[in-house]
Amino acid sequence: MFEIVASGGVVMIFLLILMALAMMIIGERFWSLRDKEIIPSDLPAQVIDWSKKKNLDAKHIEQLAENSPLGYLMAAALHKRHAPREQIVEAVEDAGRHVSHQLEKPLNWLSAIGEVSPLLGLLGTVIGMMKVFANIMEFGVGDANQLAGGISQALTTTAAGLIVAIPTVLFYRHFKNKIADQTIVMEQQVMQLIDSMSEKQ
Repeated sequence: MFEIVASGGVVMIFLLILMALAMMIIGERFWSLRDKEIIPSDLPAQVIDWSKKKNLDAKHIEQLAENSPLGYLMAAALHKRHAPREQIVEAVEDAGRHVSHQLEKPLNWLSAIGEVSPLLGLLGTVIGMMKVFANIMEFGVGDANQLAGGISQALTTTAAGLIVAIPTVLFYRHFKNKIADQTIVMEQQVMQLIDSMSEKQ
């Protein structure tokens, strides 16, 4: 294994760093994007009940906002609960853009890694082929051992770049879709809260 990494040259070091960073982000997103963390199942009914009983104060709403992304959206609605429905919806939409940005922010790094890794692999390929041609100029084509190092670097870095990029892009798309699905669920549940508040007015 060490021989394979060493044959990739300096470029392989950067690819290994990107691989480690991608694995850290993927692990963190799997943990942070759990449904029970984003959209706690018992929260909507509880908040609607609080709203109906008028059992809400500023401190209570602030605690709700810190509970989860869903709680943040519901708190945005409750802050405007005495305003017309249109203003409540507008406040929730603004809060929703903030939540989506926060959930997707780490994914920008995954996207960058997925784009940069193949380019680094290509760079390693170019460097390897430059070594091959330099050896051909110096030793001719008769000595295969002189050519093997450059060819090995070219093939190793190309493969490594794709090995890093392919799963990174797949996980990026997975998390984007998961956030989109969770956003739809949050919108539906916040709209139910808004509807319940509108019925009281």
